[in-house]
Amino acid sequence: MAEATLRSVDDLVTDGLVRAEEAGTLDAVAARYAIALTPTVRALIDVNDPSDPIAAQYVPSADELVEHPDERPDPIGDHPHSPVDGIVHRYPDRVLLKLVHVCPVYCRFCFRREMVGPQGDGNLGADALRKALDYIRADKRIWEVILTGGDPLILSPRRLKAVMQELATIAHVRIVRVHSRVPAVDPERISEDLLDALKSGGKTLYLALHVNHPRELTPEVRKACARLAAAGVQLVSQSVLLRGINDNAETLSELMRDFVEIGVKPYYLHHPDMAPGTSHFRLTIAEGQAIIGEMRTRLSGLCIPHYILDLPGGHGKVEIGTNTLRQIGPNRYIALDRHGSEHVYDG
Repeated sequence: MAEATLRSVDDLVTDGLVRAEEAGTLDAVAARYAIALTPTVRALIDVNDPSDPIAAQYVPSADELVEHPDERPDPIGDHPHSPVDGIVHRYPDRVLLKLVHVCPVYCRFCFRREMVGPQGDGNLGADALRKALDYIRADKRIWEVILTGGDPLILSPRRLKAVMQELATIAHVRIVRVHSRVPAVDPERISEDLLDALKSGGKTLYLALHVNHPRELTPEVRKACARLAAAGVQLVSQSVLLRGINDNAETLSELMRDFVEIGVKPYYLHHPDMAPGTSHFRLTIAEGQAIIGEMRTRLSGLCIPHYILDLPGGHGKVEIGTNTLRQIGPNRYIALDRHGSEHVYDG
């Protein structure tokens, strides 16, 4: 296992993850999009497999220099819905609180790839954090605060605890949700100090764990999830449907079953967003719907995530799973069963 996080093209060449002759092209990628592979991630990569699904998520490629007209730097419209720095308020009862814009790893398909990393939007300073918390205090509609970024669990336990204790003083905030890759890419960071920091706010806690392939759920990652669950954190999943990584019902079914077996409720399967340089990861919606349809024929309902499209321009999420019901008259419908057969339903 590598001893340190790999952060440059030179690191990747030295470690044998990319060829020396690729370095010039990949330096152009790295000039725009950050690179980081933790030792946990590096240990999972099979250097003898040119199609390795772990490498494809984290090792930069020349494909990232190919941009399409529909791609945009802010593909889901965070900035138009940011009333103050660090806040995204797209839905009435919840806000994103973006504490940091750095991550332990940098996914090559990231929808915030123009905002995160050393050349990104920067972390939230003390004054900006105070204004963000004041915004949350002032709007009593806000029932849930979602800590995101960047990855909020890259913060020190001390800083995380300070934020949780501030949120504890806001009575109308009842739920705190954390979106994180950390348990999967740096499971040792899920320490007692970090767990104490999370619990210090006294709110109901959820953690949305980002994992895209069953090989990522190593014994160490499973133990980190168990520590979170034992501390009272309720676990849900978020994954991205990615060409060449998990774009088939077999891989996704194994992943979703693994989630359920370790107490992580499958929640979101995201259709890839229109982030610059990510077209090589995208499937068509029809392909995604076919995969979800096949999963429905083989999996318990516990294992089926919401297949989600985040509409460009900040218009929010829509569920795009297979359409199983259409109206054909007053109180009369055609319903598709899990095998695709049609049934008339009256009532």
